[in-house]
Amino acid sequence: MKSKAPAAKYASELIDLSYYVYLSTNEWPWTIEHSILNGFSDEELSEFLAGEIDGDGSVVYYYNGETELVFVYIIACKACPKRIVLDVLRDTIAKRFGIIGTINQLETDDALVFCGKNAVKLLRRIVKYMHHPIRRIRAELILALYDGRISLEVFEKLYEQTEYDQGAPDVKRSRGLEALARAAPQTHTHGATWDKENLIR
Repeated sequence: MKSKAPAAKYASELIDLSYYVYLSTNEWPWTIEHSILNGFSDEELSEFLAGEIDGDGSVVYYYNGETELVFVYIIACKACPKRIVLDVLRDTIAKRFGIIGTINQLETDDALVFCGKNAVKLLRRIVKYMHHPIRRIRAELILALYDGRISLEVFEKLYEQTEYDQGAPDVKRSRGLEALARAAPQTHTHGATWDKENLIR
């Protein structure tokens, strides 16, 4: 017995069809990451980097009374397949922009770290694409300081308002940034802890 052909219905208007393919980290083709990033224009790469820092990074100004340092970092846990992205990013950023970063080993995570002038050069490229409220504010303040638009005294007072300790009340809450902060991308670090000194070394 022959089965009947499925009925066809013709539409007079355009139909928009979309679908999503969900892949686990183990299935994602990390090996083609180089070719993907190399296919980006300079602006597209800058936008991609801003997204990485929004989600898995930070922007920090460090001063211990003797040493003044700016650094930007992106974190990836050692156990995740996406850890290889740090090496790809380091190589691509150095080749494309001449900005040099290093891979620092943490307890359960690794960090791609840009220090000093390299960090400032990176911020100049990506700041306009950053959406994480605290990181964007810090980046803007650091660039304003380095450009001479604000004094060190003013910078320190403003930057201090963006700092908070792990586990302490979050400075983002109840300060006009709550909606943005809640919407900012957050990713896991498997409970890792680190400090400024560990990242700088």
